[in-house]
Amino acid sequence: MAAARSSHGPGALARACRAVGRALRRPFTGTARGIRRATNAQGAGESGLGRLIELHAVNGAGDVMITVALASTVFFSVPTDEARGRVTLYLAITLAPFAVLAPVIGPLLDRIPHGRRAAMAAAMLARAVLALGLSGAVATGGLELYPAALGVLVASKAYGVIRSAVVPRLLPPRISLVKANSRVTLAGLLATGTAAPIGAGLHHIGPQWPLYGACALFALGTFWALRLPPKVDSAKGEHKALMLAGPRRRPGLRTVGPSVLHGLQANVAFRMLSGFLIFFLAFLLREHPVAGQSAAVSLGVVGVAAGLGNACGTTVGAWLKARGPEAIIATVLGVALAAAVLAAVFFGAGMVAVLAAAAGLCQALAKLSLDALIQRDVPEEVRTSAFARSETLLQMAWVVGGAIGIVLPLNGVLGMTVAASIVCTGAAVSVRGLLAAARHGGGHPRPRVA
Repeated sequence: MAAARSSHGPGALARACRAVGRALRRPFTGTARGIRRATNAQGAGESGLGRLIELHAVNGAGDVMITVALASTVFFSVPTDEARGRVTLYLAITLAPFAVLAPVIGPLLDRIPHGRRAAMAAAMLARAVLALGLSGAVATGGLELYPAALGVLVASKAYGVIRSAVVPRLLPPRISLVKANSRVTLAGLLATGTAAPIGAGLHHIGPQWPLYGACALFALGTFWALRLPPKVDSAKGEHKALMLAGPRRRPGLRTVGPSVLHGLQANVAFRMLSGFLIFFLAFLLREHPVAGQSAAVSLGVVGVAAGLGNACGTTVGAWLKARGPEAIIATVLGVALAAAVLAAVFFGAGMVAVLAAAAGLCQALAKLSLDALIQRDVPEEVRTSAFARSETLLQMAWVVGGAIGIVLPLNGVLGMTVAASIVCTGAAVSVRGLLAAARHGGGHPRPRVA
């Protein structure tokens, strides 16, 4: 009888509870271990790149939570005409001042090379605090939403600039810079794709709940940023990069050969195209959604197409391993231009989705190729600064493209024609120089990379 009682007593119940707990934990712990193995592969764990990959995933998830909350407040919760006014106000109060602040971010970060971990943590912490501030504003739709959104935008772009500058410091011996950037970017895309539906679900509970989620993620990111390896803060051998060649022709983006300059011009066109498509299609598909679908579903289809294209471009970029970056940029300009022209001639929901996917793929490949060109042609002592300054210029181009998308009339053929014109302009100013530089081995002696 005693044995029978012991087999069904409190001890047995505790063992059963522990077994159930282990069974419930196993999928999550197994997934976590799998993610950690992937991020730490090929020496990324030892160099610290794995930690940066995980930090960037947290950053992407937090940003998309804030995007869901703002889009629901500024865009989806009001009629189309009022939404256009609100988004215009959003651009005027947030993106326009950012266009003034953006040129300051790179030089400012040049002055704090020994505090990159602290700067990344500060960018995370600022967004955690601002997310809490936004949580009250989204419920009322008050004007205090806009300055807080500006703060989030500036902090997000500052993080992006620092992240680009940090990657070269964490490169494992077996991974090239283009592959490292591919892995970091892909982690952000996967986290964004995972967090977007979670944010939408939280929004159904209340408009402020996605912001609570963002606050928690950025608080975690603050802690993880401080845990990056100390060599992130090393500035050994670094000097500032100059966007324009001065009298002494110090090493800079304009003095290291034509490949970087023309690659940057092409990427400016792609970033303008991205900003334009985001804002123009948001209003176009809200007013004229895909047949039989709501505006939200129509935008979701285009967003998924762009995300898949971006992910495919990032994957292909890692596989290409920076072979012939000038030729890659010239090729993707042609692909994007062909997709935009076809979308203008045969305008329809399917062609818009194809253009979104092509733009995502081409932008990802062009950016990874630009990273490879900077690695190859910019001397090591100014390479980190070059990443920061090029990223700042690309963010400004996105602002300009978004502004064009806002003011343009909601005519699909006209919009696709403008998209084709943006890519055509980028191709006109860069393709000839890219191909000439490729024929001459980049147009500049390749520096020795340790």
